[in-house]
Amino acid sequence: MTIKMQLRHSFTAFRLGPLLLLMTLVYPVKSDDLQYGVTFSPKLQKAYFEIQKLRLPAARSLLDSERNAQSNNAFLPYLDNYADLHYLLISEDKKAYKLLSQQEDSRLELVGKLPDNSPYKRFFQAEIRLHWAFAKLKFGNEISGSWEIIKAYKLLEENKKLFPEFAPTLKSLGLLHVLIGSIPENYGWVARMLGLKGNIQNGIKELRVAAKESSLFRQEAELIDLLLHAYTLQLSPPQQQRIRQWPKEQPDNLLLHFFATTVLMKEGKSEEAEFYVNSAPSGPSYIAFPFLEYLKGEINLQKGLYDKASDHYQRFLKSYTGFNYIKDSNLKLFMCHWLANDDEQARVYIEKVKINGSTIIEADQFAERIATEFASGKIGPQQKMLYKARYATDGGYLKTALELTETVTEKSFISTEEKAEFNYRKGRILQKSGSSERSIPYYNRALTLAKTEAAGFGAASALQLGYILLEKDDKAGAIPYFKKAMSFKKHEYKNSIDNKARAALTTLGQ
Repeated sequence: MTIKMQLRHSFTAFRLGPLLLLMTLVYPVKSDDLQYGVTFSPKLQKAYFEIQKLRLPAARSLLDSERNAQSNNAFLPYLDNYADLHYLLISEDKKAYKLLSQQEDSRLELVGKLPDNSPYKRFFQAEIRLHWAFAKLKFGNEISGSWEIIKAYKLLEENKKLFPEFAPTLKSLGLLHVLIGSIPENYGWVARMLGLKGNIQNGIKELRVAAKESSLFRQEAELIDLLLHAYTLQLSPPQQQRIRQWPKEQPDNLLLHFFATTVLMKEGKSEEAEFYVNSAPSGPSYIAFPFLEYLKGEINLQKGLYDKASDHYQRFLKSYTGFNYIKDSNLKLFMCHWLANDDEQARVYIEKVKINGSTIIEADQFAERIATEFASGKIGPQQKMLYKARYATDGGYLKTALELTETVTEKSFISTEEKAEFNYRKGRILQKSGSSERSIPYYNRALTLAKTEAAGFGAASALQLGYILLEKDDKAGAIPYFKKAMSFKKHEYKNSIDNKARAALTTLGQ
């Protein structure tokens, strides 16, 4: 895998990553006869916050109303770009992507008119390139997107040297430093060759310094910090509480409801997440966001409410015009019927997995693999319990998951992979239930079985054993397990597991 692929997976671990780049501060450009500058007018300030809330129609209207009056304001092309990126990442509209991507050069040219003594010149250029890096990676243009990241990084580093007190630089540079610092060691030499230097701890420090600079800037930097911990590091209890509180403080902010839902689901707290997705604001004022239906489907699948889950997945597919999560949604529709013992209807959806959608993201890659294995007879009825237990565990419905696993033993399964999965699932349920010590033998057994097959369950077991030892403050004991997690080859979650293991090793000074 190239550094470009690794960077792509590091950034896409954020589902809607560019939404994190919420640049709110505007520092005055000090020049007596400046013709092209930066002015954060009340209307543009409101437009920024409307974009952040995903109220794009209102934001675009405000931008258009200011365009004639502030034709020389560099903040306008930045906000235009910012709004376009929100639309592209949520809609995955290929036609719009093709048209809007043609605006990148003209917007770079406009912000390039700022004088060299303006801290905004390189900053806006870097931000526009970062926006398009996220979009290009999202739409599968890995090489072009990766070069955008490299150019943005170098612009931000230069801006930091020229204007060390300019806080927005630290916000974006901190994000890049953490993500680049999470790249596995065997690809690190490529990053260094390209001039990219990552450091997780320094990146977090940069974000937190930036957050202290202004009350306007605090929420953005804190949100980036929180999401980096959620998807690359680990969330602290105060951070978990913060993600719960934000949507309640801003009930009209669709973005914060979305992040609260996804982060809590990732933390295995789907019962709480359901509150946030159900209370998310909607209507003509907001951009269409069908992915919320997908999230509702996920929660109901985890609960074992297969009819309700199926309804939500169907609504998602009906209103969604993008290309990711198509295979995954059809797999989930297969599961809704298969786990309810409606095998005939289930086969209809497993066939759709093979012919519809893309395989850019891990979830769709996994769906395609499962469809192939089911067609070959590798997946049989004995695995229904494992899938039920998996979904229940993912959602935090641990009592249900434990009851399911207690109906069988390792001997109930035939293949080595099934046996490894059973032990991993049992270990994960016990660990999440607060019985980490009881989970260790199951993880170790999964690791033993994974020497010949089931690389994914071996890697995941090693990662969790590393975390358990970290909780015991046995740092020396945790290191070999994180390295072991990264040693497994070619499994569907290699990128995400490797990133987490690499991040853990970095914090341990490895």
